[in-house]
Amino acid sequence: MPPPSNNVDDFRAILQQVKHIVVIAGAGLSAASGIPTFRGAGGMWRSLDATSLATPTAFAANPSLVWQFYHHRRVKALEASPNAAHELLAKMSIPNYLKTIAPAAKTFHLVTQNVDRLSTRAMDVLSAQIGKDVKLADRPRPVSVIEMHGRLFDVKCTKCDWCTEDLSNPLCSTLGATDALLDDYHDAGSKENDIPEDALPRCQQCGALARPGVVWFDEKPLRLDDINSIVYKADLCLVVGTSSTVYPAAGYAYRVKRHNGTVAVFNLEPNKGDEHADFVFLGRCEDELPRVLGVSESKPSSTKFEV
Repeated sequence: MPPPSNNVDDFRAILQQVKHIVVIAGAGLSAASGIPTFRGAGGMWRSLDATSLATPTAFAANPSLVWQFYHHRRVKALEASPNAAHELLAKMSIPNYLKTIAPAAKTFHLVTQNVDRLSTRAMDVLSAQIGKDVKLADRPRPVSVIEMHGRLFDVKCTKCDWCTEDLSNPLCSTLGATDALLDDYHDAGSKENDIPEDALPRCQQCGALARPGVVWFDEKPLRLDDINSIVYKADLCLVVGTSSTVYPAAGYAYRVKRHNGTVAVFNLEPNKGDEHADFVFLGRCEDELPRVLGVSESKPSSTKFEV
């Protein structure tokens, strides 16, 4: 198998032909927005293994520590704004805009592993900018975004089926009192910071302990049937800002490749899965996506699209 190419012209030639595009996005998509990643330099909670906190077992053993971790993540996400990569992918959900990049394209879907809600926010902002008095082909399609690991701002009960999106900061006063520790989280979980269970977020329906509404390790991602159908049909997969180490998302690009589709990776640094890609473009996602996709200031803006 030949090594992956970084030839932009060759990639754009393929863009002229593809019909069904799927994007598999990870933490690197949101890095420019100030959202810390789990892994690598600058990862969440310098001296704690963040992946070990995002599990049902960790929550059962120490709900105080896990809630402090997710409070920290919620604060960071609330402070963040969608970056240029989020905005471009949101625009690609508009059929007429998508055709300025991939003229033959019929469908576009973004499957994101991120729980920060920034892709959805980019879609909401774009919808508000465009307004309702435009043709259907000029409107964003929110259904094109699938948040397979849930949303950071969802809160759900550990006992009943209650679940709601709550953008409050803080969710409760005890979590708010930990804000002074956000820059020194190697002390998180110490006895001094332990929050009694009855002072953690509670279910508004039955009063039981509530938990973050994200999908944890060892839990089943959301909308897998929908994603499988999209991946099966896709003839172009863009892997954006993910190290491709967490399954099932890590296997989607391979499945597109197996069905004779094209795989293009956009990442800050090389990963071992790159050897199976057709194209690899290294650099910041917010820079490389517009450059490689051929987006410039001459492209239609988010407030006016050509029909």
